[in-house]
Amino acid sequence: MPERSLVSWNSIIDALVQMGEFDEALRMFVEMKPSFDPDGYTVQSVIDACAGLGALSMGMWAHAYVLRNCEIDANFDILVKNSLIEMYCKCGSLRMALQVFHGMSKRDVNSWNAMILGFAVHGEAERVFEFFDQMVIEERIQPNPITFVGVLSACNHRGLVEEGRKYFDIMVNKFKIEPVLQHYGCLIDLLARNGLIEEALDIVSKMPMKPDDVIWRSLLDSTCRQSGGLNLSLSEEMARRLMTDEANASSEAYVLLSRVYASANRWNEVGLIRKLMSDKGLTKEPGCSSVEINGTVHEFFAGDSTHPQAKEIYQFLDVIEERLKGEGYIQDFTQAPLVDEGEDGKGNSLRLHSERLAIAFGILKSKPGIPIRVFKNLRVCGDCHNFTKLISKIFNVEIVMRDRLRFHRFKDGSCSCMDFW
Repeated sequence: MPERSLVSWNSIIDALVQMGEFDEALRMFVEMKPSFDPDGYTVQSVIDACAGLGALSMGMWAHAYVLRNCEIDANFDILVKNSLIEMYCKCGSLRMALQVFHGMSKRDVNSWNAMILGFAVHGEAERVFEFFDQMVIEERIQPNPITFVGVLSACNHRGLVEEGRKYFDIMVNKFKIEPVLQHYGCLIDLLARNGLIEEALDIVSKMPMKPDDVIWRSLLDSTCRQSGGLNLSLSEEMARRLMTDEANASSEAYVLLSRVYASANRWNEVGLIRKLMSDKGLTKEPGCSSVEINGTVHEFFAGDSTHPQAKEIYQFLDVIEERLKGEGYIQDFTQAPLVDEGEDGKGNSLRLHSERLAIAFGILKSKPGIPIRVFKNLRVCGDCHNFTKLISKIFNVEIVMRDRLRFHRFKDGSCSCMDFW
């Protein structure tokens, strides 16, 4: 374009955010700033990009900019502040989210939903129920389908089966909200992860819509987590449903099934799964973790050696592992089932998981007393979860980790998820 306006920049930045290209959106914003002062629309896009990246420092800058420079009407004020609540929740700062929420002179249903979803993803089910009651009983705001996604997610993240059944019933019978696939998915996953596979399958069979691959994956994942191969035949059936759906073919079903076989010490089948993936041209999605240090986001992939300080990071990982072994840490090799046989190979695979690199770098470069915030694209594995709990104790550091599904807050050798995730 020979000439660009603020509207041009806002359009492209917002489009990048909508496409999930958060890094590029922020890069375009930095490029725009010398020529144009951002307005409320620009800042809202920046806030949404920060939420996607977990870039707390940039998000706090955007918040401060809104307070100092943006004159916005009451309706837009609610929109921006709802985005701020969502951003702070996704960046792991419930305290700042609550500060924004309590500072609002006017709130809509989306304001309440943002806090309910935020509490849910942090595993704070009691606060979710408290806010739901305040919203419905005290403020007399009618909940919508998104409200119940938050409430049911909270039940799921804490394994609260009775509460999940209760709120699903309230949604349908009291508020006359027709359940959608996401509501069914929350309830099915809750039941399955608590060992109620038959009840979960019964709901699947009675749903008015066809279950999607997300539901089948959650069922497969639940059977995988019941160790010892007790649900091997059921796991194979779940995997078969996913593998035969060419429209949704991905590596995840193969990886999950391989973990079932690994838990049952059936390493020949693990090898067959690996060969089948190779024949189909499927590869396991690489783990990627980021950590923000002094306002700069550092990204690590599994086995990454491209970071300028990679040598220092790996040397420090050796130090960490030696100290953990002294605390009785033993690697769980079933978390690396797609590595060639041999404990050395599997152990090396585990130590190269992306979150370990990010945590090691965070400890090296963060100031004492500052929580380390790690954001991972995949669900954290059981071995890395135990690894991180021990690190928080030995190094006296708080680690906030957002994986694909939820937040984990590690402190003093324990996790906020109470080992249920």
